[in-house]
Amino acid sequence: MASSVIIYFLLLSLSLFSLSCLSAPQTPNTKPHPFILPINKDPSTNLFYTSLGIGTPRKNFNLAIDLAGENLWYNCDTNYNSSSYIPIACGSKQCPDVACIGCNGPFKPGCTNNTCPGTAFNSLAKFIFSGGLGEDILFISQNQVSGLLSSCIDVDGFPSFTGDESPLNGLPKNTNGIIGLSRSNFSLPIQLALKNKLPPKFSLCLPSSNKQGFTNLLVGSVSGDPFKELSKFVQTTPLIVNPVSTGSVSVKGVPSDEYFIDVKAIKIDGNDLNLKPSLLSIDKKGNGGTKISTLIPFTELQSSVYKPFIRDFLKKASDRKLKRVASVAPFEACFDSTSIGNSVPRIDLELQGGVQWTIHERNLMVNVKKNVA
Repeated sequence: MASSVIIYFLLLSLSLFSLSCLSAPQTPNTKPHPFILPINKDPSTNLFYTSLGIGTPRKNFNLAIDLAGENLWYNCDTNYNSSSYIPIACGSKQCPDVACIGCNGPFKPGCTNNTCPGTAFNSLAKFIFSGGLGEDILFISQNQVSGLLSSCIDVDGFPSFTGDESPLNGLPKNTNGIIGLSRSNFSLPIQLALKNKLPPKFSLCLPSSNKQGFTNLLVGSVSGDPFKELSKFVQTTPLIVNPVSTGSVSVKGVPSDEYFIDVKAIKIDGNDLNLKPSLLSIDKKGNGGTKISTLIPFTELQSSVYKPFIRDFLKKASDRKLKRVASVAPFEACFDSTSIGNSVPRIDLELQGGVQWTIHERNLMVNVKKNVA
């Protein structure tokens, strides 16, 4: 583990603004509209997913949401086919890779020759998988979109040396791929923005439970800008760029496509955690900083931050008369939930610009079994 800290946050009902350096000119006669996708939470993995349709005939896919995902990839297994699928040829303008992939047949989406490779990375599977890059029709809510690039992977035909290697490992059981939302040119928000002359930004409103309410992924906005309206009621902090590539394939001299925020300090019940400021900063090698993730269901702290954090948190919890009980993996600090009430120590993150993000009881504790949180 690196000596610097990387903190992963689960964002609940919090809008995230992604301002890409890519933009598309908008002509006066066009009438672009935003795209809205519903978001659900899987209770067994605590991960989020959305649904869209792909291909002809249309097939609906549930796709896990990955803020660090570089593209959209889906499982085009043995039984899948689409007459509107167009593989991207090697050497074409749309193919950024010098390599090329092929297949012995039968030819179908996910099995084509002279095809540009499309990386499909699932950080939970710990492997990088390669499928064919292609175009097909996407159905987002009631909108039909063509010309977007995605990766099609035949999971059934993927070789496994141990019998349990799969691109879908760790994802919710009802999902068949990942929808990537990173700064990559192949991510869905950037492709939709460029294709439809939309502002290059999106928001996420994530549900706190698997009971769907007003939760969605909104890509682009035009009139009655909800991003602008929302900023009147919530505090915001700018995203920062890690100058070092942190993706599945690191490229020297290329900044990270992932999203980071600038955390200046951590407080427990109003008292600063005693940390070296450098632990919360991104160093020259790209280590450290605070990264936002949707594939890590709970906050993770590097050991140099975790040890003083858990020490001070337990002290504050004891002062508040919380009754500590035996640990339940993967959590170290567990309490008798009947002793908690509204007495959980408050966590504040001091962010860039003097903004303070307060994490309250509901988002600090998770019930792991009866009467234990």
